[in-house]
Amino acid sequence: MGPLNGLVVLDASQIMAGPYCTMVLADLGAEVIKVEKTQGGDDSRQMGPYVHGESTSFFQINRNKKSISLNLKSQEGLDAFYKLAEKADVIVENFRPGVTKKLQIDYDSMKQLKEDIIYCSISGYGQTGPYSHKGAFDLVAQGMSGLMSMTGEPDSRPMKSGIAVYDIGAGITAAYAIMAAYIHKLKTGEGQNVDLSLAEIGLPWFTWEAAAYFAGGSIPQPTGGRHRVSAPYQAIQTRDGYMMLGCANQKTWERLCTNVLEKPEWIQDPRYKSNSLRKENIDELENDLEAIFSQQDKQYWVDKCEDAGVPAGPINNFEEAVQDPHYIEREMIMEIDHPVIGNMKMMGIPTKFSETPGSVRTPAPLHGEHTQEVLQTLGYDLEAIKHLENEGAVHSYTGQISAQN
Repeated sequence: MGPLNGLVVLDASQIMAGPYCTMVLADLGAEVIKVEKTQGGDDSRQMGPYVHGESTSFFQINRNKKSISLNLKSQEGLDAFYKLAEKADVIVENFRPGVTKKLQIDYDSMKQLKEDIIYCSISGYGQTGPYSHKGAFDLVAQGMSGLMSMTGEPDSRPMKSGIAVYDIGAGITAAYAIMAAYIHKLKTGEGQNVDLSLAEIGLPWFTWEAAAYFAGGSIPQPTGGRHRVSAPYQAIQTRDGYMMLGCANQKTWERLCTNVLEKPEWIQDPRYKSNSLRKENIDELENDLEAIFSQQDKQYWVDKCEDAGVPAGPINNFEEAVQDPHYIEREMIMEIDHPVIGNMKMMGIPTKFSETPGSVRTPAPLHGEHTQEVLQTLGYDLEAIKHLENEGAVHSYTGQISAQN
């Protein structure tokens, strides 16, 4: 059993940020009941690619959850949500501010049902402030926060991150915020409202950039494959492609010069004697380095750096990364059998606990797969559930559950 065994989470979120948060909680043992719309369910179910008609995008971040499909605009569907909320420790939602109040599932409404509820809202700009009424997506947040202005090559057009960094970041931030609120609840018995914004969660990550700007007004610019502060700490071209070289301090630089490149004279070179000088002369430094690195393949240099204690590694594409034996041995690539998709691989769990490890117990649920099961735990009998289905208040999965390999 995971460390969050016994925690009950009612997940009213969809697409990525909220579902990623609740997946993390579910992986660590929480019981997550995912509330989906009766018409189509979570919007990510309509995002490809598909296998046998099921979205593999939805599959990747909704494991270990149960799916109940409710029409929250109907009184009967709303009543079922209220009954679920009374049994939950945590509610997670990512509607635009104001929507939950219209649906009558906002924090104040839920607090009346359960005084100690932990209610986490993930939105574009937060529940307050001049932009709170606006919607935002990951790329909008990347643009507003300044991330796109400092990503890519110098003098290039603004460039996004390679992944949905703020959606995932919001999910991770929400997960640790919820766990902190839960610890507070265990100590005091008090619940609370947790307000998170996609446009804000990434700002604290700009540590070096903030250091430069608040100290001297320096506005960060794109640095391509180079680090903003340390040098050489960047992508380096070898004979057969690029590798990553990380000389983040003077000691590793000296090891690189002496033990890897056999250029001990560079240690006293007036251009390269200190990190700040190496940054000032980064173009010359890069040319000097690549003149040597281009003579051998990247694996040769990675091995030589490793022997010398200089941090270095390959720059893999995604296929190379997921086939890396280290990730495989550490169970960062896992496989599970889905009742419609069949066997499918997914990303593993990065947190390794010695006593209460997380686990992948069930695949992502089918739309409304657990509607009847969950409603029965709330006291509804099959006749009452059938009535709710006929009224359009709930949706139950009615297809045949058997893997199609």
